[in-house]
Amino acid sequence: MDMFEKLNELYEKRRRIEMGGGDDRRRKQHEKGKLTARERIDLLLDEDSFVELQPFIEHRFNEPGMEAGSAPGEGVVTGYGTIEGRRVFLFAQDFTVYGGALGEMHAAKIAHAMDMAAKTKAPFIGLNDSGGARIQEGVLSLDGYGSVFYRNAVYSGVIPQISVIMGPCAGGAVYSPAITDFVIMVEKTSQMFITGPKVIESVTGETISSEELGGARVHGAVSGNAHFTCPTEQEALLKVRELLAYLPSGEGETPPVSEEKDARAELPELQELVPLDPGRTYDVRRVIQEIMDADSFLEVHASFAKNAVTGFARLDGRTIGVIANQPKVLAGGLDINSSDKISRFIRFCDSFSIPLLTFEDVTGFLPGVQQEHGGIIRHGAKILYAYSEAVVPKITVITRKAYGGAYVALNSKAIGADIVFAWPNAEIAVMGPQGAANIIFAKEIRESADPDQTRLDKMEIYREKFANPYIAASHGMVDDVIDPADTRVRLKDAFHMLESKQESRPPRRHGNIPL
Repeated sequence: MDMFEKLNELYEKRRRIEMGGGDDRRRKQHEKGKLTARERIDLLLDEDSFVELQPFIEHRFNEPGMEAGSAPGEGVVTGYGTIEGRRVFLFAQDFTVYGGALGEMHAAKIAHAMDMAAKTKAPFIGLNDSGGARIQEGVLSLDGYGSVFYRNAVYSGVIPQISVIMGPCAGGAVYSPAITDFVIMVEKTSQMFITGPKVIESVTGETISSEELGGARVHGAVSGNAHFTCPTEQEALLKVRELLAYLPSGEGETPPVSEEKDARAELPELQELVPLDPGRTYDVRRVIQEIMDADSFLEVHASFAKNAVTGFARLDGRTIGVIANQPKVLAGGLDINSSDKISRFIRFCDSFSIPLLTFEDVTGFLPGVQQEHGGIIRHGAKILYAYSEAVVPKITVITRKAYGGAYVALNSKAIGADIVFAWPNAEIAVMGPQGAANIIFAKEIRESADPDQTRLDKMEIYREKFANPYIAASHGMVDDVIDPADTRVRLKDAFHMLESKQESRPPRRHGNIPL
């Protein structure tokens, strides 16, 4: 055999691998409204940048239906390429080959790509579309899952890890995305669940569809397992590109800096955006969008725990992690889900040296039997732990209410805030004026001829004497009371000053966050 024949053999093998499960299965994938693994890679990466790894790997079984060569590429495409010129590693499960089922060598390909990503400090992206474990390989499939889970955990905080759910993701397969930093789901064509509808019906008698059980809407709004949901696969892949623009390639590196500078300075509109009346609501996203660089806010977990807002934005072109109370929902109070949402976002930002900015307008932790029995103490403590543990630059702006333990938890000076600003209308106190007046002036209110008016009068006295920002400022708990219109300028200056911040914690293996 001469070189020409050897090259023909090489290209023929590559062609068969690139065809995946063949034309019929590729057509069925398209009929479901889904792209093939290689089509997804082409859409995700910069043009002609993909380099495939280990395409010729094969399983070592020869059982009926698993003859040599029966699983081109082992049902997964792995490799590296670029997004906006930056190196990323990835895998894309191929549903046309054994339904994308994971076996021993399928997992080995993914693990190798993850190792290369960690070694070279590059983000890792998983395009998930799999029927689950390859049953024919038995316990080796389960061991393969374990090797992937292990790397998800060990490389957490080392490189950004993003999971895109583009089809079924069931059983043990769901745990890998759950450990990664961000999960993106495609609406109507992707699902995640531990046990499927048929198993649930046989065990509990409950009847439910796959979409109702584990579709994008459920995980985006109810469980919080999905950070983003997108109507189409194309939009989901674009969301990966958009998200990566805010993130560094790995721990110890800095995110890309946008060349589009926003020269705005004073923002008089802010003086009107937040109502002085603490009982009136407003959309805190308008405040964020007004202060940060124009069109730069990317909300994370937008449909989950809406009483808190988290996301990335740019200030003077640089990535900032933003956390805010949302007065439109539950008066911005903190509950179990919002505590989890905020804490996880803080820890991600701290892992990758992304500064934190907190906009605070909080009535407190949500009261109620359900919250108490559900563990609000433990969940709320996560916020305290996450802020205290974080060593990145941390700035808080108190825009209106800051009451009780929630004030302490949301990046107060006591738990490590570098700078705390307050607007002149801020109310910083142990509790709101109404509750305080009912306790402090209970006798006067009870004995008054007009209890309601007396209560209002006492509330105003409390607000003037105890709940204004100057009391906290006089004790150093607020660094400055500022004109809302100056907020953008003051934040730019403060974050610039904090760029050289150096802070450490006592040496330890790791802490024990109250999970």
